[in-house]
Amino acid sequence: MRIINEKGLLLKLKNPGIVLDNINKSKLIEDEQVIVRWGLEESLKLRELNFINTPSPITRDYKWTGFHKPMKHQIDTAAFLSINKRAFCFNEQGTGKTASCIWAADYLMNEGLIDRVLVISPLSIMQSAWQEDLFKFAMHRTCSVAYGTPRKRKAILEEGSEFVIINYDGVEILSDEIKDQFDLIIVDEANAYKNYSTKRWKCLYKLLNDSTWVWMLTGTPAAHSPVDAFGLARMIVPDRVPRFMGAFKDKVMQRISQFKWIPRPEAVDIVHNVLQPSIRFTKKECLDLPEITYLTRRIPLTKQQDIYRNKIKKDNLILAADECISAVNAATLLNKLLQLSCGAVYSDTGEIISFDGGNRLQELLAAVRESSNKVLIFVPFKHAIEIISEALTKEKITNDIISGEVTPKKRTGIFSAFQDKPDPKVLIIQPQAAAHGVTLTAADTIIWYGPPLSLETYLQANARAHRKGQKNPLTIINLEGSYEESKVYAALMKKQNIHEQIVELFKEKVDKVNN
Repeated sequence: MRIINEKGLLLKLKNPGIVLDNINKSKLIEDEQVIVRWGLEESLKLRELNFINTPSPITRDYKWTGFHKPMKHQIDTAAFLSINKRAFCFNEQGTGKTASCIWAADYLMNEGLIDRVLVISPLSIMQSAWQEDLFKFAMHRTCSVAYGTPRKRKAILEEGSEFVIINYDGVEILSDEIKDQFDLIIVDEANAYKNYSTKRWKCLYKLLNDSTWVWMLTGTPAAHSPVDAFGLARMIVPDRVPRFMGAFKDKVMQRISQFKWIPRPEAVDIVHNVLQPSIRFTKKECLDLPEITYLTRRIPLTKQQDIYRNKIKKDNLILAADECISAVNAATLLNKLLQLSCGAVYSDTGEIISFDGGNRLQELLAAVRESSNKVLIFVPFKHAIEIISEALTKEKITNDIISGEVTPKKRTGIFSAFQDKPDPKVLIIQPQAAAHGVTLTAADTIIWYGPPLSLETYLQANARAHRKGQKNPLTIINLEGSYEESKVYAALMKKQNIHEQIVELFKEKVDKVNN
């Protein structure tokens, strides 16, 4: 397929009738050669007919709005989205896919194909990523954030803004009001919809009809397992996967024991084929980003921690030995041991049992002092956040906190101050509260106070600093104090699914108990 004089598309076809019968004013100019007017309508029709390499006229017709000029990969992404009604965008975190979506949507609005856009995103980035980027790249469009009480959300929805940003729970609350109100739905961090049996998935699915445009965005497709692709594909391209998830699981996974499944050799190709049409750019492909250095700082457990660690393991493993250890009880045990390493354990009644975590805290403070620039500290467990903040404040190191209790509006202010002002030097973050969408390139050091039990969370959180705008080499420091932490970090560094490793981590111990 070639572009002719910026006006037409020349196709060489063995069966020209496919195009001649479906596209008005297409002409056969000689055997096996057809010329088609190059407009958006024609490009969309060609894409429907499965001409994969169809170019979008956005590259010719669109005036790229906003404060920043698009990079080549952003233009390519916007072009792809503009002629794919249902599509996946798997561009890696930090490559600017939000802007590409905004440009593509704005172009479709200009062309009269869509009127309103619903952006579904994590609560943490509704304002700090989407609303801010809409202001940067499409300030001529109206935008609202549907957040608050159900009544307030409904009132915001009824204002009629061209772009409405809402979180996952908000979609469930306003599903009846949202129905048939939006021509394009953009789902950010689409892995939230990987499980087709959830209320969340079913609610979104009911909002779609044949005329709805849907773009699903995630930098980590099928991050935990090839099976995760089923729910995403079922939403966008249901004809590409079997009707039932079990049949798909049999295609991509093989069972090697009662409790363990591993991906089949062909799983990657199968997942790639079902998650189409899609586009993906990695940061390495499109951005000249500084290198990442990973460091491990080992902190010995205190005598008190070590004694309690052995007690937790012994008690739980004896219980588990009565029945084969499962991913559920293994994960519970591992979580307790990881909590212990970070200074406290939550009891079954919700009480906090505190331990002397001074060794880890001192190592953290030393790492912060060594950095001449700003620092991000990711803390998986809530109990340690205030302790860290108090210790930093005592050392006269300015800091702020991002956790689940901080409102979206306040988060936006904290993020802006961290990026644009001298203080705070340190941002202490509960990973789930800022793992997505936020740019924090003012930091060139990331410290993990303890490892998360999610590869996706680890990668996404690190990408907050390793993205466009980062000018310095990035250092990621993993604080490690126990055998369990070392195993989890090792799996994360190898980009392995943590949950697949959990059972194996404790099975050997259980076998010893049984014997």
